[in-house]
Amino acid sequence: MPRQPRLDAPGTLHHVMVRGIARTVIFRDDGDRDDFVARVAPLAEQGALTVYAWVLLPTHAHLLFRTGHRPLPRSRRSLLTGYAGAFNRRHHRVGHLFQNRYTSIVVEEAPYLRELVRYLHLNPVRANVVADLRGLARYPWSGHSALLGRVPRPWQDTAAVLTPFGPTRRRAVAAYEAFVAAGLPPGRRPELQGGGLVRSHGGWAAVTATRRTGALGPADARILGTGDFVAAVVRAAPVLGRTGRRPSQVSLETLAARLAPRLGVAVPALVGGTQTQAAVTARQLLAYVWVEILGRRASDLARALGQTRGNVSLAAQRGAVHAARWATQIPTWCR
Repeated sequence: MPRQPRLDAPGTLHHVMVRGIARTVIFRDDGDRDDFVARVAPLAEQGALTVYAWVLLPTHAHLLFRTGHRPLPRSRRSLLTGYAGAFNRRHHRVGHLFQNRYTSIVVEEAPYLRELVRYLHLNPVRANVVADLRGLARYPWSGHSALLGRVPRPWQDTAAVLTPFGPTRRRAVAAYEAFVAAGLPPGRRPELQGGGLVRSHGGWAAVTATRRTGALGPADARILGTGDFVAAVVRAAPVLGRTGRRPSQVSLETLAARLAPRLGVAVPALVGGTQTQAAVTARQLLAYVWVEILGRRASDLARALGQTRGNVSLAAQRGAVHAARWATQIPTWCR
């Protein structure tokens, strides 16, 4: 069966899993783990991802995050391709590090966000990486220790996870810790390890019971959620191909004309190299949208602006800082 394309759109909640090829160890030491985290952090800080839960184990890693306006495949390349190359150089190895392509499951938030935060963070206990919940609280290579306040991870959105647990941080942390402890006895839960019909309905028994009522609804292996959610995602989410480019053919001229007035800059100043602060900021945001959101070539924009490809790539990186402010506007510029 051919692979289905990725599903993604700004604001989509994803559970991403990566594994070492042939069960290869992908984190040999704390230097490897530090490198991986150092690649996740800027993606979160730039607004490409909002990270709720994550865990690093010797042969695999899990991340639960919401995408921003940077397509998921582009964030994946920044994280996984960069990490694999650095890992190979550090350990003097060649060849693929990760097994096939990464697994990405679109998740329905209401029934699954808290459950997945707990399930992912309990992985080190289930895998015997740590002995118990006390060890888990001190384990620095997951988002659990950050939620408890043991390890500072300012790029992780701990507030979004903890707020539903209590009116103050202290009470929320205590309630969250109890919630995690209650999730340990059930052990492995296959219904939380991917998407599709069986997982979305809580197992074969539930599927069979629901089928008898005639209310089973649609399902998709790429999605963990109810039938209504599956239908809505498939209908509304842009489908990303192998390049990760969004299905937009907006021209540079049109993009500049839409962006410039919103930032208080004339189009000639934007594309002509004017060095006022407003023009520089607008040019950086233009580069970010062109390169990171639309997946267009930096060299094409460089020729249009009379700059080098390196300068445009640097501008795109700096433009990520401004993207969060214009999060609601960017989709309309790209149509």
